[in-house]
Amino acid sequence: MVQPQPQGGKEQIYQCKECGFKYQEKAWAEKCQAWCSEHKSCNLEIIQHAVQAEEV
Repeated sequence: MVQPQPQGGKEQIYQCKECGFKYQEKAWAEKCQAWCSEHKSCNLEIIQHAVQAEEV
């Protein structure tokens, strides 16, 4: 299960527990985690939706 990350008043961010990528949308974080768990790798089509470090 993806975990929301506290952002101190900012928009909610969700993190994949497998690889650590963070997403603004819970659905993408869940897709990422499912892919990572099953394939033990990252999917480029999914991680393109991750937020940049400076956005977090």
